[in-house]
Amino acid sequence: MDEILSRYCPRIEFESYEDFYANYRCEVPENFNFAYDVVDEWARIQPDKLALLWTNDQGELRSYSFADMKRLSGKAANMLRAQGVVKGDVVMLILKQRPEAWIMMTALMKIGAICIPATYQLTPKDIVYRCNIAEVKFLISIADKELVDSIRIALPDCGTVKKTALAGEDVPAGFIDLRAEIDGASEFFTRPGGGADTRTADPMLVYFSSGTTGMPKMVLHDYSLPLGHIVTAKYWQCVQDNKVHLTQTDSGWAKFAWGKIYGQWICGAAIGAYDTEKFSPQGILSALQRLRPASFCAPATIFRYLIKEDLSGWDFSFIEHASVAGEPLSPEVFYKIKEMMGLEIREGFGQSETSVMAAVFKWLPVKPGSMGKPAPLFGLNLLDDEGKPCDDGIVGNISITAAGKPGIRLPSSGAVSGGLPGLFRAYWKDDEITQAVWYNEIYHTGDMAWHDGDGYYWFVGRNDDVIKCSGYRIGPFEVESALMEHPSVLECAVTAMPDPVRGQVVKATVVLVRGCQASEELIKELQNHVKRVTAPYKYPRVVEFVAELPKTISGKIQRNMIRCKDAEAGGKQL
Repeated sequence: MDEILSRYCPRIEFESYEDFYANYRCEVPENFNFAYDVVDEWARIQPDKLALLWTNDQGELRSYSFADMKRLSGKAANMLRAQGVVKGDVVMLILKQRPEAWIMMTALMKIGAICIPATYQLTPKDIVYRCNIAEVKFLISIADKELVDSIRIALPDCGTVKKTALAGEDVPAGFIDLRAEIDGASEFFTRPGGGADTRTADPMLVYFSSGTTGMPKMVLHDYSLPLGHIVTAKYWQCVQDNKVHLTQTDSGWAKFAWGKIYGQWICGAAIGAYDTEKFSPQGILSALQRLRPASFCAPATIFRYLIKEDLSGWDFSFIEHASVAGEPLSPEVFYKIKEMMGLEIREGFGQSETSVMAAVFKWLPVKPGSMGKPAPLFGLNLLDDEGKPCDDGIVGNISITAAGKPGIRLPSSGAVSGGLPGLFRAYWKDDEITQAVWYNEIYHTGDMAWHDGDGYYWFVGRNDDVIKCSGYRIGPFEVESALMEHPSVLECAVTAMPDPVRGQVVKATVVLVRGCQASEELIKELQNHVKRVTAPYKYPRVVEFVAELPKTISGKIQRNMIRCKDAEAGGKQL
């Protein structure tokens, strides 16, 4: 059923990728609000329709209908209003994958407050930085002891935070008991009128970027973001009405917006939630059996861990479509998953700043290692250093170059995110950084890729990560993919190391699988393997074995940390 989707997309089905790219349209109303126009609308049309299927490490299973979500978000909105939260206030949520994550995000949209989802892995320093730079008024968290301790340490230095609420069974003194306050509130919350109502161009959501190359930036989205994620959910993740979709991610990351709320609910799918305390392959495998999603999306890291397990006794027949985003998937992992799980994983590409920008959409054959072809909402292009389009095979900066081309119909005011639902409005409170990437009506993503003669895009790396060795430009992903084929390698990061003769040389920082020992012989073996698999000039002249790779709290590899360490060591092998 497409009762809600068809209100925003005049045409839903397409015969081919070419038909989809040329003819997909999204109509953006003047005052679209996802909470009222999607969540509450499903509750009105089909109150018993499944919205959320939740499980945890203990094997509990709970379900919530859209009627439940309307009722609980109405209660939460009344609770927030009673606590003094009004339109435009900033509220930070640290809720893991508790049901409150969906309830509170929906409630904040109803009020018009600005939501900042955050990860439970934040340190006190992280909390202080985020609260102060964003001027957070209300902090809402799970009642996890370690996290509560971090909040206690941080709060004296968080000058704008007026109140803190906790969701849990045992709420310590000095904090608002979120669940008790929600329970005691009225479920009836009427959409505000006049200036208190939201407009589509109003600020809705702020994500802190993962900070792989510096301090995290505040990525500001307006109320058009959910409409941008129709393409993400319907045509890349292939979610289905009345079937469960599972994207495995914490509620603090933009992947949650990509896969656990907006496009999925617009399309009528139910959200699967695995609320885990700590990732383990056995945990996600067991959760899959309980949730039985028809569509499944996960970071490449999860798939890399799964292929190290014995999967022969597990049932995956209920998964009809699998996808990956967040980091490229190497061809080796693609083929192993296909062999072991019977799934053909379709890659997608985007950022915290966007909805899906390119993907192996459902009409396209998979080219393992490629992120597919451009989405119709964005005039995607590859630009060289002079801003000119790149020919096939030439590495360029992935850029959004044509607002509204071809798939967007704007409201009469034209005042939506520069014209594109799914594209961020700005780096909040930082015009200088915004203008450094968004100028001449072009958004320069900072990610590098090339396209082949069939129009498929191939990710190379961040512009800071591309290695320039003796005149060659070498992308880290291709070398990492080659290394991942070797049975001794669990994880790896490829970076540039300074070299007085070549300018830079390729360095591989490698985590070995359990039981494998580092040695000079293994270094030679890995180097020769890369020479055989890819061009000989791309082989890592330096190989370092480590116990773990430096990563952001979102799990992304911090190659800049490796480069900085090497620079401090004078370019010598450590």
